Amino acid sequence: FSEGCLIIRVQTPDGMRKIASTKRETAAAFLKKVATELGFSANGFSIYLNRNKTEEILSQNKTMSLLKIKHGDMLYLVPTGSSSSPGEVMDTIQEDEIDQYLTKQDGKIYRNKDPQLCHHGSLGKCVHCVPLEPFDEDYLNHLDPPVKHMSFHAYLRKLTGGADKGKFAALENISCKIKSGCEGHLPWPEGICTKCQPSALTLNRQKYRHVDNIMFENHTTADRFLDFWRKTGSQRMGYLYGRYTEHKDIPLGIRAEVAAIYEPPQNATQNSLELVEDPKAAAVDEIAAKLGLCKVGWIFTDLLSEDTRIGTVRFTRNHDSHYLSAEECITAGYFQNLHSNSCRLSRDGHFGSKFVTVVATGGPDNQVHFEGYQVSNQCMALVKDECLLPCKDAPELGFAKESCSEQYVPDVFYKDKDKFGNDVTFLARPLPVEYLIIDITTTFPKDPQYTFCSTQRFPIENRDILGETQDFKSLSTYLSQCTSTTFLDVVSDFHLLLFLVTNEVMPLGDSIGLLLDAVRTSNEDLAQTWKKSEQWATIEQLCSTVGGQPSSSQSYGAMGGPSAPASSSAMWSCLHCTFMNQPGTEHCEMCSLPRS
Repeated sequence: FSEGCLIIRVQTPDGMRKIASTKRETAAAFLKKVATELGFSANGFSIYLNRNKTEEILSQNKTMSLLKIKHGDMLYLVPTGSSSSPGEVMDTIQEDEIDQYLTKQDGKIYRNKDPQLCHHGSLGKCVHCVPLEPFDEDYLNHLDPPVKHMSFHAYLRKLTGGADKGKFAALENISCKIKSGCEGHLPWPEGICTKCQPSALTLNRQKYRHVDNIMFENHTTADRFLDFWRKTGSQRMGYLYGRYTEHKDIPLGIRAEVAAIYEPPQNATQNSLELVEDPKAAAVDEIAAKLGLCKVGWIFTDLLSEDTRIGTVRFTRNHDSHYLSAEECITAGYFQNLHSNSCRLSRDGHFGSKFVTVVATGGPDNQVHFEGYQVSNQCMALVKDECLLPCKDAPELGFAKESCSEQYVPDVFYKDKDKFGNDVTFLARPLPVEYLIIDITTTFPKDPQYTFCSTQRFPIENRDILGETQDFKSLSTYLSQCTSTTFLDVVSDFHLLLFLVTNEVMPLGDSIGLLLDAVRTSNEDLAQTWKKSEQWATIEQLCSTVGGQPSSSQSYGAMGGPSAPASSSAMWSCLHCTFMNQPGTEHCEMCSLPRS
C-alpha cells in the first residue's frame, strides 16, 4: 500500500462501499470510477462530503488532495431522483384512493374506562384504557375470530412509529436476479461476485396482508358464475371487478368489494383450465374504470359433485391435502405482479399487491364455499424472477429451481420443526406452499347491495358452449322481457354494457360515456338523455329487425310504451343481409336491395 493511495468509503442507500483512489486523482476521474463500480450512469448520482447533503463533489480537475479528502474518509452518495434515505417518502407516486384515505386516519384502538381496573377521573387515562396501536398483537389475537395478519397500513404505522418516525424504515422489493452493470468480471455463468449476486432467501410467514376481507355484493353475482359448472361440469375462471373500501372490523383494514365477474375466453374441462388471449381485455378494463370499478382479483372453481340429487359437492381442500396448489400459487403471484400496489414508501414506487384470489370449492358441510387468498411478497418475487416451479405429483409442494448456465437462482430456504421440536432450516427443494399463502375471509352481506340493479339477466360473455350468445337477438329478448319502467334499471347490467361497447355490428365506443356515467351515479335523468340519442334508436331498430318484428316508428320496446321514431340520420341494418348501412341511404351498400 503506497503512500499516495487512498481508500475512500462511500455510503450509498444499499450500504457502504470502498473505492480505491490516489491523492493525485481528479474528482472527475473519481466520480467516473464510482459510477463504474457501483453501476450508476454518469449523471445518476451526487456525492457529498457531509451527511446533510452539503459540499457536493463536482466533476472537475481538482485533485483529491486539494479537496482535502484523506485516506478513510466517508463520502455520501445520493441517487438522482431517488430517496436520499430509506424512510423518505416519494411524493410523486399516486397511491390508490383507499391508501390515501387510510394514511390520514388516526388508526388507534380506543377503549372505554374499565370500572374495575381504572381508578382515575373521567379525563384520565391509564394502561387499562389508553388507546392501543393498530398493530397491537394481543388485541388482534383476542378478536372473534382471531386475526393472524395485521393490516398493511397497521404494518406501515409500526415501521414509521417510534422516536425516529420511520427515518430508517424501508420497503424493499425482493429481487432474485443478478444485478446488471457489474463490469469487474465476465457475465454469468463465467463470473459472479458479491456485488451482483442476489442474497439467499429464507421464507417466512408474512405478518401483514394488503387486503383483509373480500365481500361479494350479493349472492346473484356468485350464483351466475357457478351456473356454468352446474350446467357443464367443467371448471370456470373469471376476473373480479369492484372497488377497495375500508374494512372497519380490523384497524386500518382494506376490503375488496366485488360488484361483477367477467369471464374471459378459456378452455375448460372437469380437471383443468386454460386461459386464451382475450382481444377485449383492454376494453373491459376501460369500461370498468368509467363505471368506477377496477380489477380486484380473480376467481376459479374447483368443484366435484358428490350427490346430484341433493346438490352436495366433495370436500377436497383441507389441511390433509392443500388449500392452494403450487401451480395456483404461481398463477396468483403472476397476477399480483401484474397488479402491483402503488406505495410512496418504496423506492421502486410499488410494494406488494391488493389483487386477491378466490376459490369456489367444497366445504366441510359439502356445500359450495368461497375461500379467499393472496400469496406473500416473497412468492411474488420468486414468480417474477421465474425461480419457482410446481411439483407434478404433489400439488401442495413447489420446487425452487437450481442455477443453470442460462439463469442464476439464489438458494431458497424455509424453517420447520423436526421430530424433536427443534427449528431446522431446509432447502426449498421441495417447498410446502403453505409458507407462501395468506388467507383472507370471504363474506356476503346480510343486506345485498347492487351496483348493477337490473333484475333481468343478460347472457354472460364467452358462454357459447352453453348456447348463451351475446348478439342483437339475445338483446331483443332481454329488452322484451324487462318489466321495469325505468330505463336505468334496464341498462344497469355489467354484461349488457360490455356487449354494447364491444359487439362487432355496432360498437358504441366513446358514445356510451353518458350512459356509463348514469349507471355509475344512478342518475335516471342522464340515462333518459342518452336514451334519446341516435345510437339507442339504431339499437332498437336492430333489435326489432333480428327479433322478427317489422321496423316501425311506433314499436313497443322495453319501457312499456312506444319508443321514439327511428331517426333517418341513424345507421340501419339491411333486412336481407343484416349489413349496417350509413344514415340517409335508401339501398343496401352490400346487396343493393331497397331499405324496406
